[in-house]
Amino acid sequence: MKGTFKMASKKRLRDRLFPEGGKIRSWLRTLNRFFHSIVKPSYIKEQVQSIKKNGWKATFAEMKRYMVMGTLAEPEDIYQKWISANEPTEEELEEQRNHKFEHSPKISIIIPMYNTPVKFFGELVDSLINQTYTNWELCLADGSNEENPELKDIYSKDSRIKYKFIGENKGISGNTNEALTLATGDFIGLLDHDDILPVFSLYEVVKCINNHPEVDFIYTDEDKFEEVGGKRYDPYFKSDFGPDTLRANNYICHFSVFRKDLMEKLGGFRSDFDGAQDYDILLRMSEIAEHIYHIPKILYHWRVHELSTAKAGAHAKPYAYEAGKKAVQAHIDRLGLKGTVEAGNTLGTYKVNYEVIGNPKVSIIIPNKDYASTLKVCLKSIIKLTTYKNYEIIVVENNSTEDETFEYYKKIDGKDNIKVVYYPEKVFNYSAIINFGVRNCTGDYVIQLNNDTELLTPNWLQEMLGFAQREDVGAVGVKMYYPDRTIQHAGIIVGIGGVAGHVFKNIPKNLHGYFSKDAMIQNLSAVTAACIMTPRKIYDDVGYMDEEFKVAFNDVDFCLKIRETGKLIVYTPYVEFLHYESKSRGYEDTVEKQQRFKGEIDRFYSKWQGFLDKGDPYYNINLRLDNDQCAIKECKVDYKD
Repeated sequence: MKGTFKMASKKRLRDRLFPEGGKIRSWLRTLNRFFHSIVKPSYIKEQVQSIKKNGWKATFAEMKRYMVMGTLAEPEDIYQKWISANEPTEEELEEQRNHKFEHSPKISIIIPMYNTPVKFFGELVDSLINQTYTNWELCLADGSNEENPELKDIYSKDSRIKYKFIGENKGISGNTNEALTLATGDFIGLLDHDDILPVFSLYEVVKCINNHPEVDFIYTDEDKFEEVGGKRYDPYFKSDFGPDTLRANNYICHFSVFRKDLMEKLGGFRSDFDGAQDYDILLRMSEIAEHIYHIPKILYHWRVHELSTAKAGAHAKPYAYEAGKKAVQAHIDRLGLKGTVEAGNTLGTYKVNYEVIGNPKVSIIIPNKDYASTLKVCLKSIIKLTTYKNYEIIVVENNSTEDETFEYYKKIDGKDNIKVVYYPEKVFNYSAIINFGVRNCTGDYVIQLNNDTELLTPNWLQEMLGFAQREDVGAVGVKMYYPDRTIQHAGIIVGIGGVAGHVFKNIPKNLHGYFSKDAMIQNLSAVTAACIMTPRKIYDDVGYMDEEFKVAFNDVDFCLKIRETGKLIVYTPYVEFLHYESKSRGYEDTVEKQQRFKGEIDRFYSKWQGFLDKGDPYYNINLRLDNDQCAIKECKVDYKD
């Protein structure tokens, strides 16, 4: 606790000397990171090779990304340290081989084949034969024009391997369904014909099944490995299941395991979605699976070669991208959700435009103390840009002292759907001010909005209402930038910085963070109350904002209370604001304020210690909590199996 408080004090001093969003702060950060990057000989060598291979433009863009992300060592080097610290030793693998599970289900691995490379296939089969868990079968369906005798030598190695020559290519879905007919296991695992499972993969899956006998659907983390040399890189440490996250991107992908009876219920794979047939099956499975578990371990190696999607991305198979969009549209149609799907901010991602039902009234609550010019910018942007008209603005006056402020109130009160109400207490308490505003509003939906923000997105209310009107959603947050157009808010991770913190801070608008998470719709545990929409009813359901959190962590606490009711928190990057960051409140620069801040930290710990101990489900235990850029831990991770 002492260390957390000391760190916070240093940050406050830094913020006073070099305010966030200022040019000096931005240039100092860039110079520091550039210096730390270029002094490494290995980094210089890597960039020279990159220039030769990719050209100046691509290399510079990547260097800029590393500087922004604060990467002071090559990600591959960091990941190798993670591998050394966290993957099983030979002794641990031997223990796995000797372990007797209470329940030992058969796992049927199904693989469609078509002109399968012999070398790749051989390595795949060896990875299965060497598994520390042995109750598995491999089901192969070959749609090649003729049988390859070299492949036969490989699949004949083990009696657990079943091979079926189809005699014709039925496409990836048709071939996969043929493999599915061979399966006799309790669970079905999906694997490509050129990828590899770590030898401990099935052991971890079966351990999950034993720990959670109710499980219907399991997915894992994954990485990539090079065709030549086999170097592993680009690990994807995923979040736990989020329906909006899955609709935005097939983040689940590899390695996926399902109950066989559920797979049969779905009727297998559908050729109409070839190219995104796995995405389609995951979306359909998410609709009927009651218990979805994520294993936060690398249990799948995705081979990178010239023809693979892993190397070229969605550019390699544009039809797959279109098939994915079609799969998401079919998914929301089945759920009875009114909306259309379009391309997302980055290739391979999708945006669902949910239809606004009816014409609900939105109340925008803006606390304010002095700084009339700041409030004016906020209000002007809303009035000028907002395309949805059924809204009211409630300005909550909070202990202003400047005559200019009250003169401005006289000008705006009663005009442009604006009402000024006067908070009666003489002490700043953000939660109490918001609660007062909510009790004085008349809307069906409520937006908390800081006075030091400026709207950039004209259809922001439609975008937020589309989510907030869904029965499963409790709150919607947005993307915010500092004045220099670097990210101020793209979601909150509980646990970062000891309590909770914004993720992907200071990344330029045109760049993206870890797997472009900042650029896609996601489910999160919390979003900032600098702009958050909730149904008005939510306040009654969760007990309003906790007024013991006078300044800090009130938004996180509010979101966690919403999550306790079973409702989702949605972050959308398709609503954007500039955020000038708490000008009217000032800094934590007095003993009284610092004591209050410490007290709020203590209160958060007392209320949410259980949540902190478990870890944020929308983060990953393999990622650091002392870093807001999803940096990988280099030490041994304490997995909570």
